[in-house]
Amino acid sequence: MWTTGAEQVEQAVAECVGLLGAVTDRDWEAVRAGRLEWNCRETAVHIAGDLIGYAGQLAGREPEGYTPFEISLEEGTDNAGALRVIRTMGALFAAAIRTTPREVRAFHPYPFRSANREGFAAMGTAEVLLHTHDMAEGLGVSYEPDPELCDFVLTRIFPHVQPGPTPWRTLLWATGRSDLPGREPVTEWRWSNNPALPTDRLTLQGVTPAAAADLGTVGDGGFEWLDGDPADGTRVGAGLVFKQYEDGVHRPEWGMYVLVRRQDGRALGAMGFHGVPDESGRVEVGYDLVEAARGHGYATEALRALSAWALSRDEVRTVVANVERDNTPSHNVLARAGFKAVAQDAEQVTYELREPGD
Repeated sequence: MWTTGAEQVEQAVAECVGLLGAVTDRDWEAVRAGRLEWNCRETAVHIAGDLIGYAGQLAGREPEGYTPFEISLEEGTDNAGALRVIRTMGALFAAAIRTTPREVRAFHPYPFRSANREGFAAMGTAEVLLHTHDMAEGLGVSYEPDPELCDFVLTRIFPHVQPGPTPWRTLLWATGRSDLPGREPVTEWRWSNNPALPTDRLTLQGVTPAAAADLGTVGDGGFEWLDGDPADGTRVGAGLVFKQYEDGVHRPEWGMYVLVRRQDGRALGAMGFHGVPDESGRVEVGYDLVEAARGHGYATEALRALSAWALSRDEVRTVVANVERDNTPSHNVLARAGFKAVAQDAEQVTYELREPGD
């Protein structure tokens, strides 16, 4: 069953509080938290601040910036009290995730200026896992979280990171906390929330590796589909996206987008790129719709938006689409979106849309 991420936040917080609860008698202010500049006490406050900060973003539906507040502990609060605050902030964050509609996005800068509830859940889970690790390292305590929690984080906000031998070792490497055989050390990193492109009636929501894995089998990817299930082409495309992720070549903005109708939050189909642009600036696009959504101009609207976005990028000069010769509806979609037929063979017709002036 698809998850909103609230359960993962709760589990990560429970592991953190359980582990560090055994060492509250230590002087946390005198111990540096792993490789961080903060001491363990400061790191604990940071964890609590992240949890309630993310809850505030979702609850306030913040569109343009961070909610302007900070958290601090009352004077005299001991280490056990700090853990009580982490537990409480985690509960508030989980509640915010559960009560936030799936379509809501709130401000977060990395990298597309917003995140949905699942993205915030993954970021919050990552903050807890990683900073619990930092504190445990400083305090000399052994810590290894549930690998499913690490996989939850990696497949949602590290779509560009190729899976490694284990999810935890991969997450530590991806955040510059350890080495991974055969890979260069990481010195700078950012996580990556899924992109979202708005049109008049739709939101094109970027598909994460987690959603791609689910859609590529028998799942719904966390979407409510108009016909109950996605079209076969969506499942095939999702499988290709997940294969790119496994190969370490997936780039979220050049992947798959699910077309979600803003009127009712229903998923109507999928559209996306076959991969990153090639050296000549060509990128290929493909799409499909569920049967009940066809004939209403949704594909044309989405294709215009996605093509315009692609051509606004410096690395793109031409958007290409290949369509079977007898697929008349798709030919019409491409023509309405401004594509021109440039070649054909016995099986398909090739269309192109070029940047202005080409």
